[in-house]
Amino acid sequence: MMKILIIGMGYVGTTTGVVFAKQGHEVTGLDIDESKITSLRKGKLYFHEPGLQEMLLDQLKNGRLQFTSDPKSAIENHDLLFITVGTPSLDNGKADLTFVKSAAEMIARYKNKEKIIIVKSTVPIGTTDKVEQWIQQPANDSSSIHTAMNPEFLREGSALYDALHPNRIVIGSESTAAIEQLKELYQPFSCPLLVTNTKAAEMIKYASNAFLATKISFINEVAKLCDEVNVQITDVAKGIGMDHRIGPDFLQAGLGYGGSCFPKDVKEFTETAQSLGVPLTILEDVEKVNQSLPKYFINRVKEVYPSLKGKKVTVFGLSFKPHTDDIRESVAYPIMDQLLEEEASVIAHDPVVNLSTDWLKRGVTQCWDPYVAVKNSDLILITTNWPHYKDLNWARVRELVNHPYLFDGRNMLDADRMKGLTFLYRGIGYS
Repeated sequence: MMKILIIGMGYVGTTTGVVFAKQGHEVTGLDIDESKITSLRKGKLYFHEPGLQEMLLDQLKNGRLQFTSDPKSAIENHDLLFITVGTPSLDNGKADLTFVKSAAEMIARYKNKEKIIIVKSTVPIGTTDKVEQWIQQPANDSSSIHTAMNPEFLREGSALYDALHPNRIVIGSESTAAIEQLKELYQPFSCPLLVTNTKAAEMIKYASNAFLATKISFINEVAKLCDEVNVQITDVAKGIGMDHRIGPDFLQAGLGYGGSCFPKDVKEFTETAQSLGVPLTILEDVEKVNQSLPKYFINRVKEVYPSLKGKKVTVFGLSFKPHTDDIRESVAYPIMDQLLEEEASVIAHDPVVNLSTDWLKRGVTQCWDPYVAVKNSDLILITTNWPHYKDLNWARVRELVNHPYLFDGRNMLDADRMKGLTFLYRGIGYS
């Protein structure tokens, strides 16, 4: 049993802490945001992540998990510290290390003995070495610190499953003490474990996300060609994915990627490469393709409605992917923006996301009942592939709409069935 401190109670830090507690360790979650700590102490998850709420309550009840906003006692009383704070994008695409540096300086301020510091936040190449400097230079205490990079590979919407069943664990460190401590921590997990240096571990995270983003943009480029030559992208993707060298994952054509990871990680990776004089031109195009998809989707819509002025448009899905309430880089928002510019009347539905007051003031109406949302609609757009939408009574929806135009931006519905219900159905690469 280890005593573990997690600094930063975002979805990575909270999920990681809950799972370590589940493994039998004593875990303390630290965050300077009092509202987060208050919520978590009450056993209330402040974000949506399937299964995590129940496990959070269980670990609080058995006493293996606690939360605090007091950095002094938390840092003094723990020897194994994880940094899991956010690294959002700056305007120039580089990762903002403000929170990472603040966490390091906080450790330096209250460090009282030898510590092992594990960076789990996604950070640019060379940052873990900087964390060590940020802690050592101002520290009053002269005892040793041992640093390591241990990237997370959690997918929002399935973060708990991924934390419980990792497909690989990467440890990057030059410290034998840190490596041995992490090997012991992860010993119960039956998956490959790679030990490397800190810079390689940092790059592995960026390169992994960049490659997955590339697969997504690639299949979406192919989907555009499919639209022109009347070939179904689902057949093409299935045939490609049957090649074991490629695999079927991330070959689902649609409106591209979003969220807190892929967009910012691709930007940071390309910016770092550019600054070093080694431009990653493929990744630069990956980002361009992804950013072009909302406009491409609206142009497809305008093939049937050259003017959207006064048309009632129902948008199904606000989160960037299903099973999360994260709207960062969600494609729904640029699409709604374009619809408003076209003077359409926009009705939005999502099972868990609350539309912000800014959008409500701009004229978007949020409706929690999907059947009410589609009533007298001229056009339905699916922007998030929530299972709720597949499970709708689409025969009933057909009776409620004013016009049967259905544009499936996630290719999640059965096209033949929709056409059998007399919907004028179009997907991406699926005319």
